[in-house]
Amino acid sequence: MCASTMAHDVIRTQDAPAPVGAYPHARRVGQLLFLSGIGPREPGTNAIPGNVVDADGVLIGRDFEAQCRQVFANVRAVLEASGARFGDLVDVTVYLTDMSRDFATYNRLYAEAFAGVDACRTTVGVTALPTPIAIELKCVAAIRVG
Repeated sequence: MCASTMAHDVIRTQDAPAPVGAYPHARRVGQLLFLSGIGPREPGTNAIPGNVVDADGVLIGRDFEAQCRQVFANVRAVLEASGARFGDLVDVTVYLTDMSRDFATYNRLYAEAFAGVDACRTTVGVTALPTPIAIELKCVAAIRVG
């Protein structure tokens, strides 16, 4: 058995919200960078932008556009901490909890935030995410060498 010479770097950053489980923000394997699922929580506070809760803490409303903008900022922060940028993305998987209500808004904001990025993209409707968020992104980037 020969030992691998490929770099396997684990990336963690204070500029993105802490993961909600036992995993890093990203992992670099050779020239590929795999980002863990990233949601719209705010770094440092873990507050979810635009969520409105009642006195009992029950979610009663949300601002999906605010969540989109924050998730894009969080993805950017993890990419930058990894030495990458939006233009290095090759694949983006998007999870939405309300496809029929939110897809058009998401699609518009994605086009603005990712202008000039030619990443493949898949959008999946899910019934829930681990925290009371409406969107999560899972990304793969190819890091340039040199």
